Amino acid sequence: MEAHIKILTEKKLIGKHISMSFMENKTFQLWSGFMPRRKEIKNMTDNTLYSLEVFSKNHFDNFDPSQDFQKWAAVEVRDFDSVPDEMETLVIPTGIYAVFLHKGSQTEAHTTYHEIFAEWLPKSGYTVDDRPHFAVMDERYKKDDPSSEEEIWIPIKNRD
Repeated sequence: MEAHIKILTEKKLIGKHISMSFMENKTFQLWSGFMPRRKEIKNMTDNTLYSLEVFSKNHFDNFDPSQDFQKWAAVEVRDFDSVPDEMETLVIPTGIYAVFLHKGSQTEAHTTYHEIFAEWLPKSGYTVDDRPHFAVMDERYKKDDPSSEEEIWIPIKNRD
């Protein structure tokens, strides 16, 4: 598993979110509500989609798959001057991220995440930071196609 360490500069996003857990996955419901309305967002920077998770502080210290977190479906915008009704804003602050490439169907993403958290992270000099985790789905993303690619961005900081 190869990681690219990158410094992300602040990003402004508009989208929708839902509370869910890994045990009660509502991702399909979230995206089904967001995708038909994304054209209402007038100040998008491009067509890239962001799938984000906002976890509570110390979420991963004693991992519990039934613990709730916020799951977001969003796009990057230049500003928050025009936010469609029933959509919300989210700012990803500047910080260091470990970036991984997931190749293959979305149904196989769990194997990539397992490699990141069970293999790469413990061997690295980093720990998870308290910022949003996200996947970048640009023109390479093809949902359930085996040739699909998406970037997985994990917020990191140096171990104490």
